[in-house]
Amino acid sequence: MVVYQEAMHTLKLTSRTFYLPIVRLPKGLREAVASGYLCLRAIDEVEDHPTLDANLKARILRTISLILQAQTSGDTFSHQVLETSLMEFHDVLPEVTLRLGEWACLAPTFIAPRIWEATAAMADRMAHWATNEFEVLSIADLDRYTYGVAGAVGLLLCDLWAWFEKIQIHRTYAIQFGRGLQTVNILRNRTEDLDRGVNFFPQGWDEERMFAYARENLDSFSAYAKTLPKTSFKTFVEIPRALAYATLEALERGEKKLSRKAVLSIVKQLEAGA
Repeated sequence: MVVYQEAMHTLKLTSRTFYLPIVRLPKGLREAVASGYLCLRAIDEVEDHPTLDANLKARILRTISLILQAQTSGDTFSHQVLETSLMEFHDVLPEVTLRLGEWACLAPTFIAPRIWEATAAMADRMAHWATNEFEVLSIADLDRYTYGVAGAVGLLLCDLWAWFEKIQIHRTYAIQFGRGLQTVNILRNRTEDLDRGVNFFPQGWDEERMFAYARENLDSFSAYAKTLPKTSFKTFVEIPRALAYATLEALERGEKKLSRKAVLSIVKQLEAGA
């Protein structure tokens, strides 16, 4: 119970977009999705760390991946091995990363290994992009990056809902959902990324083309989502999808990000229409 409460607290601190839809999920699925989010956020903090150099990021990410690949169950999870591997970075990495083992074991027994597999695979992809210095030259590179760090999250969500509610979600559209959200993040963090020498825009692309790429993916998923029955999955994606569209509109108006007031207004409207 303590780990669950702390996980929810950490989730609230790290994501205003996903905290609300996750806490509204039914028990069991809620723990699984929270576990998946926190595990992926833990490695994302390594990939995006402002002071660690690329080779060190890659070493940490690949070490995490190898440890997760060796796990079989929550009862025998190698907490000590994982903690020891991160010990030298105790003063550098955030709490959400240092407590990765706890988040990994938050999910119900039968689905936890799928979350570990997704986290391990993504950590390997992130290590590649870190050592590649996030070099995006073509649309194929952008597709690979947005799939590797977000589209694959859509596939994980497909598996979590198939396990819990026996709902079959079209995997192509789930990938587009992740891609769309990640592209919004790229646009929102454009200035900060350029300051650290990272450019996710393919050669010859301007902001207008990147906005179009974001909307192409979000629109395709949104059209598909309209065909879904009223389920917890459809409810779950409503908030991040609405916030993504609103963020695009705010950025196009010249705002740096969506205001907290706007976020609360959107959430309130969605809740009223639920």
